Amino acid sequence: MLLQVNTKHQVANKLVQTTCPYCGVGCGVDVVQSGGMTGSLSELKGSAEHPANYGRLCIKGTHLLETLDGNKRLLKPVVFGQPASWDEATSIIAARMKSIIEQHGPDAVAIYGSGQLLTEDYYVANKLMKGFIGTANIDTNSRLCMSSAVVAHKRAFGEDIVPCNYEDLEHTDLLILTGSNAAWTHPVLFQRIERAKLRNPDMKVVVVDPRETDSCSLADLHVALKPGTDAVLFCGLLNYLAHHNALDDTFIQNSTNGFAEALAEASAWTVAKVAQTCDVPVAVIEQLFNWFASLPRAITFFSMGINQSTSGVDKGNAIINCHLASGKIGKEGSGPFSITGQPNAMGGREVGGLSNMLAAHMDIDNPEHHATVKAFWQAPNLITKPGLRAVDMFQAAADGKVKCLWIMATNPVASMPNRALVEAALKNCELVIVSDTAAQTDTLNYAHIALPATGWSEKNGTVTNSERRISRQRGLVEPMGEAKHDWEILSMVGRAMGFEEAFAYQHPAEIFAEHCALTAANNNGSRALDLGPLADLNIAQYDSLRPQQWPLSNTHRIGTDRLFADGSFYTPDGKANFVAITPRLPEQQTSAEYPFVLNTGRVRDQWHTMTRTGNAPRLLKHIDRPWLSIHPVDAQVLDVKDGDLIKAEAACSGGIEVILPVKIDDKQRRGEMFAPFHWSATWGSHARVGALLNGANDALSGQPELKHGAIKLSPVAMQSYGLVYGEETLVNALQSATYYYLNTLTSVAACIEIADQRDPQSMVAEVIKHLPKDAQWATLQGPHQLSIVVTRKNKLVLAILLADKPTDIPRDWLDSLYNGDELSPEQINGLLEQQPDDAFLLGKVVCSCFGVRENTIKQAIAEGNNTVAGLGKALKCGTNCGSCKTELASLIESTSAVSKPHLKEETTNEYAL
Repeated sequence: MLLQVNTKHQVANKLVQTTCPYCGVGCGVDVVQSGGMTGSLSELKGSAEHPANYGRLCIKGTHLLETLDGNKRLLKPVVFGQPASWDEATSIIAARMKSIIEQHGPDAVAIYGSGQLLTEDYYVANKLMKGFIGTANIDTNSRLCMSSAVVAHKRAFGEDIVPCNYEDLEHTDLLILTGSNAAWTHPVLFQRIERAKLRNPDMKVVVVDPRETDSCSLADLHVALKPGTDAVLFCGLLNYLAHHNALDDTFIQNSTNGFAEALAEASAWTVAKVAQTCDVPVAVIEQLFNWFASLPRAITFFSMGINQSTSGVDKGNAIINCHLASGKIGKEGSGPFSITGQPNAMGGREVGGLSNMLAAHMDIDNPEHHATVKAFWQAPNLITKPGLRAVDMFQAAADGKVKCLWIMATNPVASMPNRALVEAALKNCELVIVSDTAAQTDTLNYAHIALPATGWSEKNGTVTNSERRISRQRGLVEPMGEAKHDWEILSMVGRAMGFEEAFAYQHPAEIFAEHCALTAANNNGSRALDLGPLADLNIAQYDSLRPQQWPLSNTHRIGTDRLFADGSFYTPDGKANFVAITPRLPEQQTSAEYPFVLNTGRVRDQWHTMTRTGNAPRLLKHIDRPWLSIHPVDAQVLDVKDGDLIKAEAACSGGIEVILPVKIDDKQRRGEMFAPFHWSATWGSHARVGALLNGANDALSGQPELKHGAIKLSPVAMQSYGLVYGEETLVNALQSATYYYLNTLTSVAACIEIADQRDPQSMVAEVIKHLPKDAQWATLQGPHQLSIVVTRKNKLVLAILLADKPTDIPRDWLDSLYNGDELSPEQINGLLEQQPDDAFLLGKVVCSCFGVRENTIKQAIAEGNNTVAGLGKALKCGTNCGSCKTELASLIESTSAVSKPHLKEETTNEYAL
């Protein structure tokens, strides 16, 4: 029986609570809805009562409303290049999929999904593929994010379970951040950690990272280990605990298996050997080990730097081993805490969204689980073997084995490693279907069928965050154009394939109820994931569902904040498993030809491939371009300086050229480079960083090694550098430059930054022919630069500002001229001479919320504002989302040489929950 939808009249202004769509913190968001679902949104802020964030939001969440640009949306189905109705599109998809299955079998069909999908979307996709089409070829970009941690959890605990919660971060004595720059990737959690440190100055914070990141602003100790040696570090810690009377013998005896074997494997790793292998001073290793052994409570907070490795599972288990051995698990302020990168990676795992899972934390190879799911779904074709994992899926498509690939809510051409392989796979695939919100992505270029899907503010369902907390992501407005929810699209295709009854969903509440009921089926306490008490929610109750943490009690909707307090686990004998670890080096090693290590990661204000955050110019004010960080000594050897272009090549590049600006950075080790992965071919000509990583992955988890590539570097000489700014049609004429990237920092005009092997005069000749006939232009040519300023009725139309070396022209200066009154002769001369007004020469933006620039902050520090709180009072920086606080602290330290003054003078009121 279908649930009935409440259609009560909407009030003119209504506060709607939803969940942020970015990282796995799962922050609650309050939005004022005006005029109901067909109206508008305003006054976005963090939900004060949501237990994930208590009102805080990072810069990305704070400016969510600025990302909802309808001009960049996919609004109508497109089938083989032609607009189509939904009935036409889904009928064609169903017919083509059925034909492929008849000719080649169900394993010729695959779905590649996303942690951006809601749990309800994931559930329907998993049910359709594994229960009815009959293939486990459904995987997701969560494979790139969390799959190593999943396997480590299952090996140790018997189930994919994160034992800790966010409050534990505030009640620990030792917090180890390893493989995580939480200050940038999980800013709201980092602010909670800052507050905990202020309340308890004796709390120790250790950052384990080859790079000195903003997270080090809070660190008592930075372990700058050699990349890939994390397992060595934690095997050494296990050995140290055994030799320093720091084992919990009672817990080991009563609650674990395999300790002797794990310790025997770790016994070779003395402090001296660990220090030598990790390339870290002995004193640093001893300090970390001593704190872990002696302090009563410890959390190891680990993320992508651990998971994204060819031995990521073993690294996770090496961490877990130390917590099991010391008994620092299942207690307040203690435990191994895997932090999710994607907003719903955990929700996807709950419903079986990876190819090696069945559903509801049940296993494909378990006969009882198989029988339970088959009976519950009434599934005619329930799978009996795992499917293809992400990297293997694209390899199979390239090899012609996968004929139909449906990509949902992700951009694998940009985000997957080995871009050359991914492009070859999509070119070779008989049918590529892409469901997305964006009208332009690297992946859409290969789609035979493009389907407009709903995005944040339109989607309606649930997500689960890193502490196992289910929250509602509520629909705030009607879908744009003809966009549909992913569960709707999948259900339409399922019905068109002949599975009408199984996919007759009309509301996400029905799907959620079915998912909850499946988690309870034949469970009887055998699995922690049991959402049975939520299975009877009607639509009104579903719509009003508050954040809810699992496991739930057997009969009540009361969540459990921390697991394993009773020393029992979800293994057959109820005991946790130690895993003997033999550390292994990364697979993609450097060589004489490829001598440099490449590390990739995120920046503070951007998300994944920027299909959402790239729509908000404010979010590009902090960092507006991709780059390659190079140690000063390496830069000297390579004969490059800040802003120069450098070409990076790897053995797997496949002819794809990656060219990035140089950023001199002494906060990383020599011989090691760092590049952000957000920018792609959609944003520029040579920013395809994924081409430099070969797709090597963990044999147990399938998670690719995205933190350790091997590259060679060579400077790129150009004759012209500069930018083209103004009307979009005119600016686009110069996308033929040798090198360019789109700069959407400006919200009022188009802008591209360019570099070219041609001299400026040759380039400009190409542009002049595109100038409007009613325009006037002025030019200034000197020995080192060339400027052309085009006006129409004394209003700026186009500025071409070129030089023979890299320049940095402030975009807000150009915005002020483009948006202002008629240009004065002085302003035109300023443009021609490429000399911005002094007010715009204040350095890069540090605080994106209020546009506060670096030089302004340094001046305020020099005037005595040498605390973060003081800078906030003087300049407002750091007083909104707080994402820039760590950078403000670093500026204070570098400018005034005062060590961590922000921890000494600020009060806890600034961070009050």
